[in-house]
Amino acid sequence: MTQGGAQRIVDPQVMREVMGHFASGVTVVTAVTDDGPVGFTCQSFSSLSLDPPLVVFAPGRTSRTWPLLRDIGRFCINVLAEGQDAVSQDFARSGADRFAGVRWTPSAHGSPVLDHVVAWIDAELWAEYDGGDHTLAVARVLDLGAEPDRRPLLYHRGAYGMLQEPG
Repeated sequence: MTQGGAQRIVDPQVMREVMGHFASGVTVVTAVTDDGPVGFTCQSFSSLSLDPPLVVFAPGRTSRTWPLLRDIGRFCINVLAEGQDAVSQDFARSGADRFAGVRWTPSAHGSPVLDHVVAWIDAELWAEYDGGDHTLAVARVLDLGAEPDRRPLLYHRGAYGMLQEPG
């Protein structure tokens, strides 16, 4: 609120620019339908709870892929590694065969675990909440794993980045 009780209107472009200063990892959420594997890039992802084990991510309301995954109810959240910029970009494109040239193996629950990711979280939908132009999808963790020698793909101010080598 501003002086006098009037609310200040936040310009969406300014908000995007300011929030872009928060570096984040990049995930690809995947599942298998009767027609084959599907997935989408999702930058908004976080651990939520240890007991019960929950994570949260935020697919856009305009996503055509999220309703497919929602209906399946189980999916895998793949945390991308350095050098997987193209994977992130391919899974963000509409109308493309997102799995073309992408190697993966099924998790114990059948969802695609993409090759060479930093970590993966096999989960099932727990709840959904209104998040404005996004949906907040809370998922219960069923299984997970990580490759500690790999480094994450980072996204900051509209570009992919890397962690500085230690030492």
